[in-house]
Amino acid sequence: MQLMDAIDMLKHEAFNVSDKLIWADLGCGSGTFTAALAHLLNKDSIIHAIDLNNAALQKIPETIQHVVIKKHHADFIKMQFPFENADGILMANSLHYIEDKLSFLKRIKTHLKKGNCFLIIEYDTEITNPWVPYPVNFQSLKELFKQCGYTSITKLHERNSVYNRAMMYSTFIK
Repeated sequence: MQLMDAIDMLKHEAFNVSDKLIWADLGCGSGTFTAALAHLLNKDSIIHAIDLNNAALQKIPETIQHVVIKKHHADFIKMQFPFENADGILMANSLHYIEDKLSFLKRIKTHLKKGNCFLIIEYDTEITNPWVPYPVNFQSLKELFKQCGYTSITKLHERNSVYNRAMMYSTFIK
């Protein structure tokens, strides 16, 4: 996915970032969605980019659009988070790697400020494969976040997957 495509997946009137300054991108890979988020945030914001693939992390610059990128080489599923009181969590095609999503979301919620939010990009499918071991379609995602106490779950956009296996969707949750 190209940067402008990623920005388009996140940009929406429901997603207002004016007071959201500290973010974490869990499973950031080489940073396509990290960069997209940086283009939408206020300058001097911080994104904690976390991924197990150190070579991919090294492709991400230290700053993007005056947003500081703090890179962390770690398994975001098991790690102790290097941030407290974050405003938001971005998970682009990474939630489907977590088997026990409810426990994970409850754990991470303790590291977020009140009024926090999530940006989730996932495949709208229930079909497992080696690249999507624990899929979460949009309906399941809504139910999952409601169980965590979130009341506003807005689908931002949909687009065809590069692999044509399922539609990709982006969601803003608060």
